[in-house]
Amino acid sequence: MSENRLFTDFHERLMKLSHSPEFIQDEREQKLAALTELCASALEVERVSIWQLSHGHEQLTCEYLHDAKAEASGAPRYDSTHPLVLLGDEHPRYFEALCNARVIDASDAQTDERTNTFSKGYLTALGIQSMLDAPIFDGSRPSGVICLEAMHRRTWTLPELSFVAALADTVSLINTHEAWVESKRKLDYVTHFDTLTGLANLNTLRERMGYQISKARRHGHHHFLLIWTDLDRLKTINDGLGPQIGDAVIAEIGRRLGEMHVPGKDVLARIGGDEFALLLTTVPRGQELDKLNRRILETISQPIETQGQSINVTASLGTCRFPGDGRDVDDLLRSAEAAMYHAKSQGPNQARPFDNSIQATARSRFALERELRLAIHERKLDVFYQPIFDNSGKQMVGAEALVRWHHPERGLLPPIEFLEVARGAGLMRELGECVLHRVCQDIQHASRQKLNLPVISVNLASEQVLAPNLPEDIQAICAEYRVSPGRLHFEVTEDAIQGDSQILRNTLTKLVEAGSALSIDDFGTGYSSLSRLKSLPFSRIKVDRSFIRDIPGDEDDCAITLSIIGLARGLGLDIVAEGVESEEHERWLRAHDCQFLQGFKYSKPVPFNELVSKFLSPANAPAHH
Repeated sequence: MSENRLFTDFHERLMKLSHSPEFIQDEREQKLAALTELCASALEVERVSIWQLSHGHEQLTCEYLHDAKAEASGAPRYDSTHPLVLLGDEHPRYFEALCNARVIDASDAQTDERTNTFSKGYLTALGIQSMLDAPIFDGSRPSGVICLEAMHRRTWTLPELSFVAALADTVSLINTHEAWVESKRKLDYVTHFDTLTGLANLNTLRERMGYQISKARRHGHHHFLLIWTDLDRLKTINDGLGPQIGDAVIAEIGRRLGEMHVPGKDVLARIGGDEFALLLTTVPRGQELDKLNRRILETISQPIETQGQSINVTASLGTCRFPGDGRDVDDLLRSAEAAMYHAKSQGPNQARPFDNSIQATARSRFALERELRLAIHERKLDVFYQPIFDNSGKQMVGAEALVRWHHPERGLLPPIEFLEVARGAGLMRELGECVLHRVCQDIQHASRQKLNLPVISVNLASEQVLAPNLPEDIQAICAEYRVSPGRLHFEVTEDAIQGDSQILRNTLTKLVEAGSALSIDDFGTGYSSLSRLKSLPFSRIKVDRSFIRDIPGDEDDCAITLSIIGLARGLGLDIVAEGVESEEHERWLRAHDCQFLQGFKYSKPVPFNELVSKFLSPANAPAHH
């Protein structure tokens, strides 16, 4: 058969397989099995395997192996639970070729300089004479390889080279599609579920309430009950024991409520920092509702054991009914929350139903939104600062600005109680500008007092980062207070940089060109890839406190933190560990060359005046970085 005919035949067979409905619907392993079997049959080779390349290009791991002789003899298929592994430092020429060549055609594999290191214990033992390998790509980055191994010497033809490259591209497309499906799944999860508790979120609750209302309008005589639950003392727990303990309390309460058997339970959602809502399509009345409320309150009030602490919390419950207490979703949410605040005003561990007499006096999320909008407009938000230290734990090298709100009636509110309100109301950009005004004002004050204030880190919400005029807005605010942008270090969460937009790239680049530095905040909790990190102008990674909390006792958290430290070092980035609370945390992080430390061990967030008095004396003057 002519080379032209061979070329056409190979690609027709691949096209027929890859476009068949059965192949498209198959699981990954079945797809790899079909591709390797097709390759072995078409090119008459004994072994075809697919390997995954580690992100650092230091290791290859066999994902699937088709061995024609082994299968003919009835031997079991390749066991992927005990994969073959090849190390880059043992086969440097091969790994170099893999990252730079379109194909590796080794007709004499045992002498070819790229593959001869496989001879001892592998090629010779199996009788492999020739190899033909083609890299699998993730974008422009090699992410694996398809490997053909023949037991007789052969010179690979151009149609064969083209066919193997096409097979590698097919695997690349499978990988890309799977990554897209997983990304879509994660986005759908984030859109509809709370990441801390795994419960539904406010979006899902609204959808279910809307569905139940539309069902009632279609069929009539349909009722449901909404129970709004708010924990009574989470702010005290966060302030006294730290936000990690607060998160553990929320997660445990969510688990307990989720495990409760309640007739007619439609959805349980976490709708705010320490707030939950339960939607029931079977409406209990009178004493039945009282019993249910007591069950919920008793379930919540059982002691919570976490991190060596025994914690007791109580809650306030508000209930409302459809249709009597509201005609649409917003009405019902307002009514349930108003009832909850009325219960809270009666003391801890109380439950109250909605009635019209409490509507005027109860404070709801929507009233809070109006008050927050006014506080932002009048720049009445406060900023506290949490110091960042070098890894000795003694020298302050920076401080992170954290927003607080001193509510005229409810006292000092932490972000957990109002940031979601701001986000839902579309106020995050205005809130960020309000914080930056206060930070620049404090920097200006420090300069006038001849204080050696370190660089201040300011958090940017995703709504700010995606605004094309952000760099100009920051420049204008800095100019108003005569503050150099170089005095500011901006922190952006991983979730905020998921999109690959040119606006994002331009915005971050302009911030750096103006003199500011950039950190990725809460690293390890989002979905950023190495290629994204390399292409964006970050200079620092902040390890999320959830990974620091259980080191050095938790092997998984130690391994994750070590990998992040190694990643930062490999990319030339500084690294900050958040949530450092103990001597054990500090010793472990120092031993593994984490450069900067931040957490309750050194200081909780404090007002600017307290930061100055505690940390800006001559003995504690910050170093310049």
